[in-house]
Parts: sequence; C-alpha cells; structure tokens
Amino acid sequence: MKINSLETTNNIFLAPMAGVTDLAFRIICREMGAGLVFSEMVSSKGIYYGDEKTEKLLRVDPKERPIAVQIFGSDPLIMGRIVKDNLNKRNDIDIIDINMGCPAPKIVKNGDGSAIMKNPNLAREIVKSVVSASNKPVTLKIRMGWDCDNINGIEIGKIAEEEGISGLTIHARTRDMFYSGEADWDYIREMKKNINIPIIGNGDIFQPQDAIRMFEHTKCDGLAIGRGAQGNPWIFKRILRLLEGKEDQPPSVEDKVNTCLRHLDLICEIKGKKIGIREMRKHSAWYLKGLKNSNEIKNKINNIESKEALEELLINFSEEYKD
Repeated sequence: MKINSLETTNNIFLAPMAGVTDLAFRIICREMGAGLVFSEMVSSKGIYYGDEKTEKLLRVDPKERPIAVQIFGSDPLIMGRIVKDNLNKRNDIDIIDINMGCPAPKIVKNGDGSAIMKNPNLAREIVKSVVSASNKPVTLKIRMGWDCDNINGIEIGKIAEEEGISGLTIHARTRDMFYSGEADWDYIREMKKNINIPIIGNGDIFQPQDAIRMFEHTKCDGLAIGRGAQGNPWIFKRILRLLEGKEDQPPSVEDKVNTCLRHLDLICEIKGKKIGIREMRKHSAWYLKGLKNSNEIKNKINNIESKEALEELLINFSEEYKD
C-alpha cells in the first residue's frame, strides 16, 4: 500500500495504543506480518520541552520499519515546530501520524485527542502546520465525532485532504462510546466514498475473518488493528493468508507461549527487568486468554517479580498442555 511516497509492506497495520504498542510489541508485530506499525502516542509538548520519558517513547529499531510515530497536542505552532526541529531529522521515522481520536479523559480535558474534532478550524490549523513543516508523509487518526449529536468525521477528513494529509485512519466509534458498542463500518464506507486519500478502517477486527468482512463492506484501502492484536500478533499473518486464498492457521499453545517468552526477552532487554516484568504481566495474560486455567495462571503472573520466575511459569504452563 502506498502512503504518499512510502510503500508499506502490506495494508494490514498495527494501530497505535498507549501503553501497548511500545518498541518490543512493534517488533513482534512486524515479525508477524504487520505492514506498518504505529508508536504509542507521543506528546508534542513533551518533545518540545525535551522530556526524558517522551524521548524513550521515540526510540525506534530498524527491525520494525516502516514505522509511523503518532503525536498528539492542540497547539499548531508547537506541533509544527517539533516536526521541523526534531522529527524531520530522524531518518528512522517513516510517517508522522496526528492523533485526533484518543478518548481518554486525561487527554481530552486538555483539549487534545478527540476533543479537537469539536473544533474543525483548529483541526485544520494543526494539520496545516504539521504537513507544511514535515518532510515525511503525514497521516491522521480520528473517530466519527465527539458524540452521536456531533458526527463530523467526514468533514474533518475533507479538511485533512485539503491540507495535504496522505492517509486517514477512522475508528468507527464516537468519543463518548470509547470502546463500547459496535463499530459503525457503514461510516467507514461513506468516508471512503467521500474522500480521495487512502482510508484505513479501524474498529472491531478481532478475528482474521473480520478483516475480510471489513474490506468487503467498506472498500477501505487498509486496516489498523488495535485491541485485536493484544496477545494476538498472529492476526496479521492470518489475515494475509486469507487474503492470499490460503487456509487460516491459528497459533498453537506452544506458539503462544514461545512468542510470549520472545516478547519477555525483548521488553526486558529494552526497558530493563524491573519495568519489563511489570509491563509483561498484562501482555502475558493477553497471550494466554481463553486457554484452560488461564485465570489461575493470570493471578500468579500478577505476583511475579523476576524474569526467571515468569519464564518458568510460562514453560510449565506449556508443558502441562502437552501432557
């Protein structure tokens, strides 16, 4: 799939998720076939003021490219400045993505994320500032609107197209829905009909067959998978197999445990064992979700403090399935 001058590996992408799509998980998903990966959202003000934690979020590895770095903020001047002074100089970043879709209260209370959709003029100024400053393709992530009485995703999309956005990801929910209810794929279809840049559909892709249905229903150009990839990075290669007319190949228990162990090694190498173990607790629970005795092992995982103990627990869990 082409986004401006950039050719992605394929059109099945890993969507940005705060606290999830860190460097370790992005590498795993690229190994599993994701055509493009998105970083966790990064504060434009954090970059502007040289915040140390923000800098860590911007770490990139050659193995995960192509990668889109997602930035959020509501000050057009700051957003343009950090692109010009910082992100443009990063040869390891392929795409800059603007977040206007995050529904988190701590984000929207500052006027960032999906709150920007309430102000189309501000949305235009942000897009214009970032696009004019950037020497890389710029994409945008939005929702359908703020709430059911204020659905203006197509309006924002047209503004983005006018200002030079190279691709648009639409999560087919309003902000007040958060992640509840069903994603409105009809809205993605309407956006595809009305906007002439690549449209990337997002929302309720949990099984490979869901991806096929979204493509057929919406005619979108690509897919971005978020929650459906949590503990399930195989979803990318499974979708690609179906698109190629091949049979689906779900992962075995051994596959799940081995990938979890690989993820554990990566995250501890990148963030250190103390932080790595703490953050792997949720990932481990996602990898094992739905398996027999997974709730019991989840409780044990949440009390583990060492990498060695978690490795032993996962290996023993896998061995029990073989017996």
